[in-house]
Amino acid sequence: MIKVDQEKCIGCGLCAGNSPENFVINSNGKAEAISQTVNALAKEAAKDCPVGAISVK
Repeated sequence: MIKVDQEKCIGCGLCAGNSPENFVINSNGKAEAISQTVNALAKEAAKDCPVGAISVK
């Protein structure tokens, strides 16, 4: 499961840029998970998120 905390997300786009099959930037300027497939790129995005807004399980 991939979850983005909308309260924490600052909309930097790092996750969507590095893992476009898992994330997009929505109309509110925040990251949104578009896949629930936890793969290496999703885990990397969670690790690299500057505000810790992404969790993967």
